[in-house]
Amino acid sequence: MIRYLFVLMLSSFCYSQTSIENAEAFIVKKEFVKAQSEMSTFLASNPNDLKAIELLGDAYGHQKKWDKAIVQYQKLKQKRPENANYHYKYGGALGMKALSISKIEALGIIGDVKDAFLKAAQLDPSHIETRWALVELYVSLPGIVGGSFSKAKRYAEELEELSKVDGYLAKGYVYEYDDEPELAEKYYRLAIKVGGSVTCYEKLTDFYEGQDQPEKAIGNLEEAQQKHQRNAMHYQIGKVCADYNIQLEKGEKCLKAYLSHHSSKDGVPKEWAYYRLAQIYKHKNNKDKALEWINKAIVGLPDIEVFKEEKTAITNL
Repeated sequence: MIRYLFVLMLSSFCYSQTSIENAEAFIVKKEFVKAQSEMSTFLASNPNDLKAIELLGDAYGHQKKWDKAIVQYQKLKQKRPENANYHYKYGGALGMKALSISKIEALGIIGDVKDAFLKAAQLDPSHIETRWALVELYVSLPGIVGGSFSKAKRYAEELEELSKVDGYLAKGYVYEYDDEPELAEKYYRLAIKVGGSVTCYEKLTDFYEGQDQPEKAIGNLEEAQQKHQRNAMHYQIGKVCADYNIQLEKGEKCLKAYLSHHSSKDGVPKEWAYYRLAQIYKHKNNKDKALEWINKAIVGLPDIEVFKEEKTAITNL
């Protein structure tokens, strides 16, 4: 009898591990419906398995089913109120719901979003993601409903204590939205100096584009390309050149380099590079070449409206 019970318990444990591992694998492969189905079935007979509840919430969240994700994360924080990450995920799902509904409706849940993040920060002084969420929340909210650049800067300071790179990026973000561009640039530059990741370069590029400084954006992208050797940066350089009608020869060269080395890991489909080349040739008043490239873009992705609008603009040259 004891041996039978041991075998039964072992088989149940193996089933549990297999289901959890299957769901995790589905999420990695972005097969979120399969992950949802796997965990829903498993939880029918294991309703208190915290990992399964979390994975089901994650599967719902990836599908933007915010109400269902909120239910799962609420279960977690009720079962383990001392777990910072559960409060963080609950607040995150609430926050995403707030972005998907009307501003008036969102006002009714913003307080709960803030409370969840503050609780997570209190429970775990080293929880980086929560502090980022608080920085973004305090920056994005109007002052009348609790927005505060001073509080955002406070959590940026806490981030800097935990991670120099995150702290510098957070400060750059806060100063950018607090209309202090010189300080924003300073901290984005410090993030590059200390971390130098692709993300650091992307943040500074986005800042320069937001400040309508395309020359600086191109220079930053070239520096990033030299350091990281990412083909995707060829596209980004070409995009800035095409959007701002500057350094057109460089833009053309970079886009053609992007196309010649293109692979699925580059992220941006070839058709968008065709579209950017069409823009560049339009700027050069080379109507035939512009039509050639925009037609290639439309053939590959016929439902993209901006491609059709660009063809009309080129045709009218």
